[in-house]
Amino acid sequence: MKITDVEALYLRLPVIQERTDSSQDALLVRVTTDAGIVGWGEVDGCPSVTRAIIEAPYSHKLVTGLKSLLIGEDPLDTARLWEKMYQSTLYYGRNGAVIQAMAGIDIALWDIKGQALGKPIADLLGGAMRDRMRVYSSNMFQFSIEDTVARARAAVDTGHTGVKFGWEPFGADEVTDLAYVEAIRKAVGDKVDFMLDVGLVWDAKTTIRRAQLFEPYRLCWIEEPLHPDDYAGYGKVSRACSQAIAAGEEECTRVGFERLIDEGQIDVVQIDLTRCGFTQAMQIAAYAASRGRKVCNHNFTTDINTAASLHFLCAIPNAFVMEYCVEPSEISRHLARQAVRIEDGFAYLPTEPGLGVVPNDAVIEEFLVKP
Repeated sequence: MKITDVEALYLRLPVIQERTDSSQDALLVRVTTDAGIVGWGEVDGCPSVTRAIIEAPYSHKLVTGLKSLLIGEDPLDTARLWEKMYQSTLYYGRNGAVIQAMAGIDIALWDIKGQALGKPIADLLGGAMRDRMRVYSSNMFQFSIEDTVARARAAVDTGHTGVKFGWEPFGADEVTDLAYVEAIRKAVGDKVDFMLDVGLVWDAKTTIRRAQLFEPYRLCWIEEPLHPDDYAGYGKVSRACSQAIAAGEEECTRVGFERLIDEGQIDVVQIDLTRCGFTQAMQIAAYAASRGRKVCNHNFTTDINTAASLHFLCAIPNAFVMEYCVEPSEISRHLARQAVRIEDGFAYLPTEPGLGVVPNDAVIEEFLVKP
């Protein structure tokens, strides 16, 4: 079996709100083979940049577009193809958008491998350790406390035992931040896990001060309070705070995660499959386990990310909980022909070969941005 095509499909809502909400567009990767098997992946990054990285023509041995590297290759050679893409992009890659583009392709290759071998991806990753994952309802903060509380109550009413709110308008004002946290905890009650995503806006001292104020509200974790490059700051925060500290969604390499774990001393390692790929994610999870850390996913995009995250988390021993985006975007909500089953606060592992999720052609056609 050989790869015959690698396509980058950019989907985008007609109107994009100016806020940190990555559910408003998506970059899908479609890998086609001469055996008629098609694999699907996704990249949560800058879609137009990712598309350019995939489609770029050959320049020289260390500057090569990813598609040209893969045509004619055996898609089952996932580890070898990851190394080929990495070594052939050294001059402009090694991190960031290039690794993210590689991750989307890697997901599609594992999807092909699962279909070819007749097994779900979790089986190929070493075997499923569980057939479902507890999910938490992941939300953007709303621009009023009342609207935010309504979302928190909706999460509980739909069976979720965990809820997270993140990003703007939270983080700018201590009094307002405290009012949001107090209102959400009151709305969800004492038995529901409450995760707080700060959105990279504090320094270490501010984080420690806020964490002290939030102690009565029993946060499950405080997520990404600092700039992602501030590994030393994360170390200070992790040593000073009683709450768990979670981070990692901006990281896309094993080396970056090792620094975040060892220097940053974070408690919860958040791995985005659409930025790391299965091949790297398993290595990162193993390293986290060796350091006694829990792992969850990052996912604020589509059903492809949801399915990939679920296969990954079900295949590792140190999985904690699964993020599930509930933003109402037509792309994130309706991409799959048959979405991952979410019921009573759990996501159920697909049993079909590969990812177990296939995009709806009509949704792609409706939101596709032409090159």
